[in-house]
Amino acid sequence: MAGSLLGGRAGKRSRYRPLAEINVTPLVDVMLVLLIIFMVTAPLMTSGVPVDLPKTNAQPINNDSEPLTVSLNAAGKIFLQDQEVTAEELVPKLQAIAKNNPERRIFVRGDKDIAYGKIMQVMGTITQGGFTKVALLAEQTGGQRGGQTPAPAPVRPPAVRPKG
Repeated sequence: MAGSLLGGRAGKRSRYRPLAEINVTPLVDVMLVLLIIFMVTAPLMTSGVPVDLPKTNAQPINNDSEPLTVSLNAAGKIFLQDQEVTAEELVPKLQAIAKNNPERRIFVRGDKDIAYGKIMQVMGTITQGGFTKVALLAEQTGGQRGGQTPAPAPVRPPAVRPKG
């Protein structure tokens, strides 16, 4: 009995006792680092053309596939994803990327200070190229989501009739 009090051992029978607890501290550390990495990189995965979108209260539509983004900046330059293109090369490049799929979703982002006619001209060019799912993007106002940061919300444009 005195031996068990002094050394904590009862003879040489149990030198080490198994520990039945799991140390979750390293797991939590790794998960927090991954969370921070994803929080930092997620905003960088959006389109890189700086455009000041107008505000709207429209509900966002469901995104089934990865849409193509056509952007018009305040200077009136046209960008396909992050690459600047001219109006003449827009449709051929869209068709090449979409692999001639007219059902491919295309979002048009226009700076709020650009003329509405320029945006409609680009949308008309896209629809004349055979694409049927063309939508305008606008930024949602904060009142709809309880004061959270605004998120892009697609808005369906009116039908564009070709001049003729």
